Amino acid sequence: MSQADGLSVLVLGIGNTLLSDEGAGVATLEFLQQQKPQKKNLRYLDGGTLSFTLTAEIGDSDALIVLDAAELNAEPGAVRCFEGDEMDHFLGTTKRSAHEVGLLDLMDMTRLTDSLPKYRALVGIQHKSLDWGDQPTDVVAKAIPLAAQEASKIIDKWQASHG
Repeated sequence: MSQADGLSVLVLGIGNTLLSDEGAGVATLEFLQQQKPQKKNLRYLDGGTLSFTLTAEIGDSDALIVLDAAELNAEPGAVRCFEGDEMDHFLGTTKRSAHEVGLLDLMDMTRLTDSLPKYRALVGIQHKSLDWGDQPTDVVAKAIPLAAQEASKIIDKWQASHG
């Protein structure tokens, strides 16, 4: 994509919405989409529990934000952002994402096809429960607006630098 077209951002919400807090990424995606509607250079995608079919979607974007439940070794509901190399380090070294193997593999696949977005970030929410349930726990539900706000700040920062 050319600079004149602006930065193409893909926001990918991942998780299993049948396992309580595991669905936090998808819930955050839905919340963010209502606050910041999709437009030409901003796309939202429910990535579910991940699959390699997402490689093409990721590779077609200049920037990627992943929203997910994550093992942050923090209090339930804590929100953390990891950008660029920090995200790579978090996924590759600490392996604390609830989808650690799938997301790490997906990022490696885009790297191998030379289509890894230059700009990438993970916004993670510390889960409390991964038991059966179609809603996040109260503490995680309260963190969803904060996680969406953090993602929105990253989008605004990236798009402003490529305006």
